[in-house]
Amino acid sequence: MPEVAPQIDRYSTVIAIGAVAIRLNTSDSDFLELLHQRYAGYVSAEAQAEFEFDVDLVPPTFCGPDGDLSVTLRSGRWVLDRGDFRAELDLAGRHGSIRQSPNPYSIDAVLRIVHTLVLAKQGGFLLHSASAIRNGKAFLFAGVSGAGKTTISRLAPKDATLLTDEISHVSKRDNGYVAFGTPFTGELAKLGQNTSAPVAALYLLAQGPANRIEPVSASDAGRGLLANMLFFAQDQETVRWVFKAACDFVDRVPVYKLTFVPDARVWELIG
Repeated sequence: MPEVAPQIDRYSTVIAIGAVAIRLNTSDSDFLELLHQRYAGYVSAEAQAEFEFDVDLVPPTFCGPDGDLSVTLRSGRWVLDRGDFRAELDLAGRHGSIRQSPNPYSIDAVLRIVHTLVLAKQGGFLLHSASAIRNGKAFLFAGVSGAGKTTISRLAPKDATLLTDEISHVSKRDNGYVAFGTPFTGELAKLGQNTSAPVAALYLLAQGPANRIEPVSASDAGRGLLANMLFFAQDQETVRWVFKAACDFVDRVPVYKLTFVPDARVWELIG
């Protein structure tokens, strides 16, 4: 009698962030549970997915998430490589693979990179910014580490819905842009609400002695936006998409410089 290979159980879940739904397949039930905990509110076993990844788990290596990252296009496939993971994606075929140890940091990085690639072609982007909904409108607060993204999030009034304190998901629509909640967290370590609203304004953050809002020129708005957009790919065409996305955004959405002190009264100026 020929030897029969043991059947391997397969598990699957969909992580839907904004308009991008990604199915992850794994043979490890513990990893599936990790995904459900890490992305609570953004997961579904039944949802339709635009993209699908097979996740191959390997023992941890000495290389951590601080290793050099490479995102390159090779023969029509994106290759994402860092010390703690290697992933490939056929963007046209909407299928890929991920090889990593069973931890949430690697999969988090892969998802962020994939979102930037998908959104760039659609005119959207991920942005280093806090974002919140108030009175049915979304407001983005962009800045480098220490600029005040977490602070402005903590100061938000009770009638504001926090979408994220770290990385905003912005999608382009015919009539403007929509900001979605994300599970990509900053210092608050709190997942954003899985909801969305039209973007009313982008604020470039600065801390100072008083609360004030100042308009910025189109060129300064573009530079400020580009400086905070997440982008990893080493590909000229994708660079052009990202640059065009930034130019289109500042052409259609008001951009301001928001200088503030850590006081909840700053929200009286917003919206």
